Amino acid sequence: MEQNELIKKYNVPVPRYTSYPTVPMWHFDEEVKSKWLILVRKIFEETNEDKGISLYLHLPFCERLCTYCGCNKHITVNHTVEIPYTESIVKEYRRYAEIFGKPARITEMHLGGGTPTFFSPENLELLIGNLLSHTSPSDVKEYSFEGHPNSTTYDHLKALHHFGFNRVSFGVQDFSEKVQKAINRIQPLSKVVEAVENARKVGYESVNFDLIFGLPFQTEKIITDTFNKVLALRPERIAYYSYAHVPWKSPSQRGYDENDLPDNELKRKLYDIGKEMLIQAGYEEVGMDHFALKHDQLYKAYQKGQLHRNFMGYTVSNTDFLLGLGASSISDAKYAYIQNEKKVKPYQHAISEGAIPIINGHVLTSQDLDIKAFIKSVICNGEADWNEMSPDDLPDNNRALLLQMQNEGLVGLDSKGIKITEKGKPFIRNICNVFDLRHWASKSEVRRYSKSI
Repeated sequence: MEQNELIKKYNVPVPRYTSYPTVPMWHFDEEVKSKWLILVRKIFEETNEDKGISLYLHLPFCERLCTYCGCNKHITVNHTVEIPYTESIVKEYRRYAEIFGKPARITEMHLGGGTPTFFSPENLELLIGNLLSHTSPSDVKEYSFEGHPNSTTYDHLKALHHFGFNRVSFGVQDFSEKVQKAINRIQPLSKVVEAVENARKVGYESVNFDLIFGLPFQTEKIITDTFNKVLALRPERIAYYSYAHVPWKSPSQRGYDENDLPDNELKRKLYDIGKEMLIQAGYEEVGMDHFALKHDQLYKAYQKGQLHRNFMGYTVSNTDFLLGLGASSISDAKYAYIQNEKKVKPYQHAISEGAIPIINGHVLTSQDLDIKAFIKSVICNGEADWNEMSPDDLPDNNRALLLQMQNEGLVGLDSKGIKITEKGKPFIRNICNVFDLRHWASKSEVRRYSKSI
């Protein structure tokens, strides 16, 4: 089957598999909450001394609404919100510290948003300083943050680098003025250049660019021009994401007509153009939608089969416990997931009352744990052994679909396991979906995800 025919067949809504089971399959009640508090302590005791724990801080504030964005955000120009919000995060962490019973080793930390650099350098210093004062020192640190090129100053970079932050990710998306105007993300090339130069001057080891294909008005010429500018700056890592058009979830995406979006064939061509330019420039494909230079730790981890993926994305820090703090943040304690209250004010109110503001969650069964490990291996390594899963574990329809994929040249199957072929790389989400038993067994309302390609 030709590539265009495969795209037509498989360009259907499927999860991105940042977790298994996926968030729409979770539910929350008092039993989940009570089990969560027990399992948090269990995983902390299992992993803290050996691997440490990961910390994710969700800082949701933005001064402007980027219309393409599907993340949880709070739009405001009122910066008096900074101190109360950071105080809530510190209080939330202290509540967990009481459960742990002893200081945590924070081997990985990521500030996401929203726009973390909405906060002043001084307030970020207060936040990180207060959090780390309740932890034990760690000689392993993979600390990173997301920066908006327009608002990331030298002082932001210096303040966070002081605490061990060594990687910054800049949301670039596209350099075309026409595309930027459509998505309300205006940032001149000069601001991106300044942010990158400042990061390297301060001493950041790795700079990442987030880029998106499938945005309104993108053309082959626009993508080529964008990548020429990107390659001139030579960031160590590049995440090249498919635009997720989900206007039912993000109403701001209705600000442009769907006819302004590239069709399926053009959208895939845009990705192929970017990928080819990156490979020609010396970047290596890592996992799904990511590229890195050979000297970067992400590529080295991939080569060694040590790549890890959690709600923060691909990482080299393979911890079993990700603690999310802040509104809408998600935690993964290996045996269970929870998600915090999504809106800022209810989140802060719950914290002020001394509660852990959980609104959603899931306790994993033994089968969930097996499938979680299997899907993670496919997404990180492009292959998986039949240790956790095998075709015999699949319903007849799923097994038939897997064999179709083998016949189409998307996967290789043998007695040991599964391997994604070069031809199958664009369809990794679809391949993972075959093994998503909860998704296929769900009889409730139709789940709405972005399209896979």
